[in-house]
Amino acid sequence: MTTQDLITKIGLKPLSKFEHRDVEGVFVSDMLSDVMAGAKSGNLWLTIQTHKSIVPAANLVDVSAVIITSGKEVPQDTVDLASKYNIAILSSDLATFELVGKLYGLGLGAK
Repeated sequence: MTTQDLITKIGLKPLSKFEHRDVEGVFVSDMLSDVMAGAKSGNLWLTIQTHKSIVPAANLVDVSAVIITSGKEVPQDTVDLASKYNIAILSSDLATFELVGKLYGLGLGAK
C-alpha cells in the first residue's frame, strides 16, 4: 500500500509537498522520543502534535508519512519545513482511535 492509496481510500488531506511512498506498518504516539526510539522506516506515524519538531523526528526515523489526527490545524511553518525535506504531512478529521481502526481494516498494523 502507498501513501496515495491511503489518501484515496481513507480521504486523508495532503498538506505538504512530497513524493508518494510505500507504507509498512503504523506507529501511534504523541511523544517525539517514543517515535525516535520505536517507529520504523516506512511506518505511518499518527499523532496530534503539529509543531515543527515533528519534521526532524519523521526525517530521522524515515516514516512514510505523518498523519495529524482529530482535525488539528497544522501551522504553515510546519508544512513548509516538511515540504522542504519531502516529508508527507497528511491530515484527518478522524480521532486517532477511529483512524487506527480504518488502517487495520486495510491490513495495516504495528510492524
